[in-house]
Order: sequence, then structure tokens, then C-alpha cells
Amino acid sequence: MNRRSFLKKGLTSLFVLLGIGSGGYLYAREIEPSLIEIRKEKIFSDKIARQFDNYTIIQFSDTHVGFHYSIDQLHELIHLINAQEPDMIVFTGDLVDNPNKFHDYGRLQEALSMLTAKDGKYWIYGNHDHGGYGTEIIRQCMDNSGFVLLQNSHTVIQREREKLILAGIDDGMLGKPDFEHTLRSVSENDFTILLAHEPDLADKAVHYPVDVQLSGHSHGGQIRLPFIGHVYTPLMAEKYVRGKFVLNPNFTLFVNSGIGTTRLPYRLFCQPEIHVYQLKSSR
Repeated sequence: MNRRSFLKKGLTSLFVLLGIGSGGYLYAREIEPSLIEIRKEKIFSDKIARQFDNYTIIQFSDTHVGFHYSIDQLHELIHLINAQEPDMIVFTGDLVDNPNKFHDYGRLQEALSMLTAKDGKYWIYGNHDHGGYGTEIIRQCMDNSGFVLLQNSHTVIQREREKLILAGIDDGMLGKPDFEHTLRSVSENDFTILLAHEPDLADKAVHYPVDVQLSGHSHGGQIRLPFIGHVYTPLMAEKYVRGKFVLNPNFTLFVNSGIGTTRLPYRLFCQPEIHVYQLKSSR
């Protein structure tokens, strides 16, 4: 979004907040951003083996630690995620709002290390992770926290002789996404989940052997108005903003509204959320 568009829509948001009074302003700035919703989704496919029936994946995204989201708040999120006892945890980008100006990585790593999942923790780069000279800083933080980076690559989760493919694409704005390399050797018969920070990348991913794409980036709009919807979203989150989208019978996109905020420290009618996905075998 260019500066003029951002300022115009930012002012619109500000006028909305002023219009609903000081109570609404307090709610949007201090209350709703802390009201994390657990959004549960079941994913059905005859490509999911019985060994993965009821397999649980938790997605969280866009924490933007350092911009009105503290490590103490992150601790609360971690307890919430661990309470779900997931088989796998995935983080879909934008860990710190401004990586080069954040100076508490020790505590951040300690907090993220507390997350536990049977089959591990995986992450992808978002635009804020690459931005602010953060590429190597964020990678080191996540490595030290026990997360596995999927950057134009995939991994195989095995259950007996059956498998689940988890792939991750590099950030679409500041990275170098490569679908061919990411999904090489992946078969149409494999059940494949793709992590992609920007949801609008789905229009490319749909042409590859991908069954489900998990994205963030949009923050769900952060501010949503009745009968109007989101006020603005960032580049590459303009088409698919929030929720579930079935692009064709074999491809589904889920867009997570994220945890933190950026640019404007408000959420209105757009609660932060984590996704809890339960795989269901149709065999």
C-alpha cells in the first residue's frame, strides 16, 4: 500500500474510533487485541491416511512482538496453544514488528522454546521477518527456539508407511518464492499442506499439488465495520482477507487473522485468533 492510501485509510479508521467514543477507542486498543479466539476447522480428504485421522495442527501468525504486543502476552498465547496438545505447530510469519530495533531476543527465544508439539514446530518467513534487516536475526531466534524453517522446501511427516507433506514458501513480498523447488518430488497423491505468508499467493499455489494453504499477513483487516468489512489490508492480502476459501474441490485456503497489530495498534470486530485444524480421513 502506498503512503497516501495508507494515510487515507488510517484516518478513516481513526475517525471511526473517534465516532464510537472513548469507550470504543479503549476497547479497540486495549481489550479486543487481547481476546484471542480459538477457531476450529476440520479438513476432510480421501488423501488423508487413517493414521492421520484426528491429527491436530495449530497455526498462529503475525505476532508482531514489539509493537503493542509484549513477551508477557506471548507467554499467555503459548499456554493457550500448549493446552490444545497439538501434533504439530506452524507459525506463518511476522514474528517481530521491526527486527533490527527489537532488543529482547533472549526472552523471546525462551518463550517460544516452551511451545511443544509431538511432530515439531515449523515456520516460514513473513515480510516483516525479512524487513528491517531481520532475515538472519529472526532465523537465529527461531532456530534457537526449536522451530524448523521451511523456505522453499518441504518435510515429510511419517506414520507407519503413510505420510503427510508440509511445505513452506518464501515470503512473496521481500523473499524469493519458488513453487517448483518447494514442491519438487511431491506427488498429486500426497496430502500436502502449504504454508504461505501472503494469502493471495493461493492463485499460484492452486496450480501445484497442494491441498490446503495456510496463510496470515492480512490481520483479517484489523478493523472491520458492520456491512462494510475490512477497512484496508496490505499488499498480497487484498483478495483473500479472512477465513476459509474453497478455490476448487481440491484446494482450500485458510487465512488466519493473526495475533498482533501493525501500523495502527487497534483491532475492532476482528479478534486475534489461532487456528486448530483437525485432519479427517475420508478413506
